[in-house]
Amino acid sequence: MKPSGAGGRSLGRLVLTRGGGRVPFPAFALSATRPRPCRLVPRQLQTAPSTASYHCSPRLHNPAAPIEPTATPEQLAAAARPSIAPKPAIDIKHIRQNPELYAQNCRERNYPAAAAYPARINELFAQWKDRQLEGRNLRTRRAQVKGLLANPTSSLTDADDADAPALPREQLIEEGRNIKEALSKIEDAEARLTAEMEALALALPNLTSDETPRGTEPRVLSYINDHPEPEPALSDRVWRSHVHVGSELRILDFAAAGRASGWGWYYLLDEAAQLEQALVSYALTAATRAGWRQVSPPTMVYSHIASACGFQPRDDNGETQIYTIAQDPASSDRRRPELALAGTAEIPLAGMRADTTLEQGALPQKHVAVSRCYRAEAGARGVDTKGLYRVHEFTKVELFAWTEPDPDAAQDLFDEMLDLQTDILGSLGLHCRVLEMPTADLGASATRKCDIEAFFPSRRERNDGWGEVTSASICTDYQTRRLATRAKVDGAVVYPWTVNGTAMAVPRVLAAILENGWDENEKSVTIPVVLRPWMDGREKIGPRHYGE
Repeated sequence: MKPSGAGGRSLGRLVLTRGGGRVPFPAFALSATRPRPCRLVPRQLQTAPSTASYHCSPRLHNPAAPIEPTATPEQLAAAARPSIAPKPAIDIKHIRQNPELYAQNCRERNYPAAAAYPARINELFAQWKDRQLEGRNLRTRRAQVKGLLANPTSSLTDADDADAPALPREQLIEEGRNIKEALSKIEDAEARLTAEMEALALALPNLTSDETPRGTEPRVLSYINDHPEPEPALSDRVWRSHVHVGSELRILDFAAAGRASGWGWYYLLDEAAQLEQALVSYALTAATRAGWRQVSPPTMVYSHIASACGFQPRDDNGETQIYTIAQDPASSDRRRPELALAGTAEIPLAGMRADTTLEQGALPQKHVAVSRCYRAEAGARGVDTKGLYRVHEFTKVELFAWTEPDPDAAQDLFDEMLDLQTDILGSLGLHCRVLEMPTADLGASATRKCDIEAFFPSRRERNDGWGEVTSASICTDYQTRRLATRAKVDGAVVYPWTVNGTAMAVPRVLAAILENGWDENEKSVTIPVVLRPWMDGREKIGPRHYGE
């Protein structure tokens, strides 16, 4: 079922703007007229480099001249990756050449502290160039000293003047030692500057699509299905929250979960548990028929993999975002990489191709995975988070794809995801709206994001009843550059782009079905027709007449 409403969904097409455009290459704009964009030619900024764009010594120490770092300890620790972690290849040159573009992008996306990072990167780069010049001069003098020691009759002298007296051998040896010590400090300074530049660059969010509204308000693109109660004043229908419905039908138990696990967990019983499996099976079937390859991913991943995908341990307010696994002292002493519970299958799916080069013709790759997801910060207690809407653990079906670093190819997959999401939610009978999300709502990795919100009668006092049930994002090469995922395309090794989206977030969709399908007179919930094959043909969930 396609979106209905004013004009249907109008989705922009990725097109490159260069030269006098507002966003310089390799950033891009989106056009609602859907023109065919140019290919990424030349590929200089997309091609995977064989070496870094500037020299990086392996040594890490403070130079003789003090450097005042602005990267936080957490950022510097993230830059000091475990030895097994993929080495990121951030395009620091583009940041240096466009500092105001990146600073403005941070301000628009509510990263106020990060807005100072591009200018700081340029300051650090200037210091790094000074150290490079000092190092070159010292290496030149070192070569002269070696020549004098090897050939005392050489005409090279301290002043590089043939008339100057030759230096004693002991003085040359002492000078050589001093040069070695000075070069060591300079190389340490270069490495420290390089590490801080990389840490600051890694902390910057992706550049933002021109299609994305600036500010905090999303743009409505279209609607799915008719509103179940367009004029509440003229209706006598009784609406109930899914918490009330689940309690009435004895299929949800939050109290028991509170005793067993705490707030933010839940038990699904009988038909609710069966409904969860039905939603998962329906979404997987729809995605598989559309050509998406099923994957059963791990739930636990290395923390550096989650971070590379844009999921940070803490948000700007210091709230914990992901669950990390405590290490025993022996593992900690051996510096084993930290593990975390994945907040979404997007993370292990992206990690599948970490430190990998995809062969020619391998793109696009489309995967669909069902997994348990874990979110440490589930929101403040209140009406808007009561019940299944915001929880710590849930089942989700995720879509994830790699595509060529081409706006046209990424847009095709993005549209395919949105069409699949629209078909699934529309066939469930839910009233939804498709939104182009604003800069304030984008995660670090997304350049563009569209959400679909369903109508929840219990949330009418908040946001007119709308609540997010799916999202879809284009992440360009943000994740692949941090995960060292490469691909061979047209004879070049490039960083592919990633696109991800939700096929089914079970708790929220289940809650929406319970609320919208509730019949107060019958005390029952109507099961969507498309789910009945997985519900033993049952049409309704009715009241129970037996004990627990």
